[in-house]
Amino acid sequence: MDGVIVVDKPGGMTSHDVVNRMRRLASTRKVGHLGTLDPLATGVLPLVIGRATRLAQFFSGGQKKYDALVRFGWATDTYDREGTPLSAAVEPRFTREELEQAFTAFRGIFLQTPPPYSAKKIAGTPAYRLARKQIAVELEPVEVHVFALDLLEFTGSTARILVCCSPGTYLRGIAHEVGQRLGCGAFLEELRRTGSGEFTADHAHTLESLQDLAAAGKIEEALIPAAELLPHFPNATVDSLTAGQIRQGKDFRLSPFLSRTNSKYVKAITQEGDLIAIGEARLPFVYHPILVL
Repeated sequence: MDGVIVVDKPGGMTSHDVVNRMRRLASTRKVGHLGTLDPLATGVLPLVIGRATRLAQFFSGGQKKYDALVRFGWATDTYDREGTPLSAAVEPRFTREELEQAFTAFRGIFLQTPPPYSAKKIAGTPAYRLARKQIAVELEPVEVHVFALDLLEFTGSTARILVCCSPGTYLRGIAHEVGQRLGCGAFLEELRRTGSGEFTADHAHTLESLQDLAAAGKIEEALIPAAELLPHFPNATVDSLTAGQIRQGKDFRLSPFLSRTNSKYVKAITQEGDLIAIGEARLPFVYHPILVL
């Protein structure tokens, strides 16, 4: 069980809750997630399992895709529907064109201050713990990149948007700030992640279906094997002798006739089809195993 299982996370669970459930289903402690989702959120949550947990560092830059519903009329302290209202409700009075204009500031690269109720740490303590104790926190703005933000529906009091963004972007933060710009307040009512890096909703399994597979002894049917991960790294099939040298941390040479051997990283694959290492280019056609599974 070395690879990724993509879970369709239900609402109301933390990402760590899902990890714990998968540890029981897969009968291993070696399970981690590739990017947390708030309890309110649903959708694509990739879990790395077994020796593939060591590959997590190579997934950190993957783009995220979301389908979100923003409600206007008041703001909340958590910037989502689970928070406490910060003011009395008002009737939103703005046009679709004015909303589109407000969203303009949140396309492209910009600095975003994380919400006070977030996992960002201050002197080792998550900000949300301090916020719950009514301790004022001052979080440093972080550069984020929103590649696309499309307004799908607008009813006057709600807006559904599709967003493609860099990791670390807070959509509830965008909702809150748009509400401030429009003078009526706003918060995130629904959030569904439809993509995380190379993983999409088509890969996702519900916890119920995974429970059924585990009960039938077929949980591996949901697994994306480690060798199929990181498709932007070219595969380099190595013989048994080279595989042994790689496991000892020795450099390995690839044929100049293989395609894409000018890549910075390659996946060393055994003749049986198993991923054994990630190699980094040191010389033309010579790679050093920087991670051995």
